Amino acid sequence: MTLLDMKKKTLALIEELDPDSEYLTEDPDIAAKLNYVTNQIMFEVSRIKKIPKYVELSVSAGDTVTLEDISSECGYDVYQRDKTSGARHLERASGTVIKVLEDGVLEIDCFVYPERITEKTKDSYEFELSDDVLELMPYGIAAHLLKSDESAEYGTVYESTYRTMLQQLDPRYALTGVSIEGGVYI
Repeated sequence: MTLLDMKKKTLALIEELDPDSEYLTEDPDIAAKLNYVTNQIMFEVSRIKKIPKYVELSVSAGDTVTLEDISSECGYDVYQRDKTSGARHLERASGTVIKVLEDGVLEIDCFVYPERITEKTKDSYEFELSDDVLELMPYGIAAHLLKSDESAEYGTVYESTYRTMLQQLDPRYALTGVSIEGGVYI
């Protein structure tokens, strides 16, 4: 889904979509906030349904590897490491620093933040989130856009729907399982 699609979906939800307008809405306050609010909601949901990345780093004994090093290698803002394998290593500072004990390659599974959306982000921006997350984002965006509209309390309605949908969100990408071959004797 593109940023343009998300904007249209959100504006249609709150009955503010004007396809003939350059900004898709006649409301200048909504138009001014739309990208910022979309970014805020995107970051919130990306911490629940995390964006996984895999990175390989060539390392030497004695190196220390930080989240910033991993970020530089993969081109994303890494905020959490999941698993590290490969060259022998020790984890330090609550897993935010890796002390390398031997030359080799570190294989790192990590979670990253998506690319930020600013006022300059083009409408062709592609979200890196799963479909289930993309379907609930318009409700969160709508809630934030309308939270100061006290006359109709629509912001509260969208906030409640968004929070309910967030609670039902499955953070997993795959189910783990165990296979036993040859039978089990007890």
